[in-house]
Amino acid sequence: MRVWTLVAAALLLCAIGPARAADTIRVAVQKSGTVAWEIATMKALGLDRAANLDIQTTELATTDAGKIALRGGEVDMVVSDWLWAMRERAFGDKLLFTPYSTSLGAVVTAMDSPIRSLTDLENHSLGVAGGPLDKSWLMVRAAALKEGVDLAKKVRPAYGAPPLLAEKLAQGELDAVLEYWPYVLDLERRGFRAAIDMASVEKALGAKGPVAMTGYVFSEQFAKDHGDALRRYLGAAAEARENLAGNPALWAPIKARLHLTDESALDAYRARYLAGVPKRPIREEIIDAQALYRAIAAVGGADLVGGAAELDPALFFDPNGAR
Repeated sequence: MRVWTLVAAALLLCAIGPARAADTIRVAVQKSGTVAWEIATMKALGLDRAANLDIQTTELATTDAGKIALRGGEVDMVVSDWLWAMRERAFGDKLLFTPYSTSLGAVVTAMDSPIRSLTDLENHSLGVAGGPLDKSWLMVRAAALKEGVDLAKKVRPAYGAPPLLAEKLAQGELDAVLEYWPYVLDLERRGFRAAIDMASVEKALGAKGPVAMTGYVFSEQFAKDHGDALRRYLGAAAEARENLAGNPALWAPIKARLHLTDESALDAYRARYLAGVPKRPIREEIIDAQALYRAIAAVGGADLVGGAAELDPALFFDPNGAR
């Protein structure tokens, strides 16, 4: 009887087979960035294991380093903007984009600065985070052109890393800076003023709602070969965001990660982050993205946006499979 019991157990194990190995997804992150927050939350809640995923992160200092890592095959995904993804697509690199956040930055000045509108930037120095191809800078230029001011000729741009530009503003070496939203919040806490919000710039260029300019970017081949794992990752990320919205206790590690010392600062980060979660259908995102792309292309031309005169709707990946 004992022999038959052992044989039966062995046959059962063979029928069940080994547990399916977790699918690996490699994501480039910045240490203090929101993607890092979400992935840490996924892992803390076990959402990665529940989705049978092995999420591996590579910490990089800049978004440009992430783009290089994606092109070099060192990571599977980065968070970037659809403008860059479309530019690469126009050059033959078949990338896809799925919305991640509608949060953008602002033009920040000293509290007593006379700068309150796009046209007020004329004849002033302006720090631009992200460089001459930055999406916000191109949109600011396009919106100002509609008001008759060519900022490419009328301002003194200084391109640099966001922390460096913030310090240059604080030291009085720049009249204003166009910063990403976390640095806008930090500068506001230090007594500076957000003079021109990028949401108003988007509206001036024809957007009907909040546009998810940033999103996960990956190759068409990755989506083809690992589509199920990709959808499970995006589902786990969405679940992490829901938990971050409903459970304040999950923000304690984020507060430590950002080196924040008071709850009011954390509340500001939480509110801005949650406000940026995309809520619109992909088809609405595409329509607004096409309007913004036309405005940017008119300003930058092929040298800045690539050879495509129109944004290709096929750039957008819908995890739900519908537009």
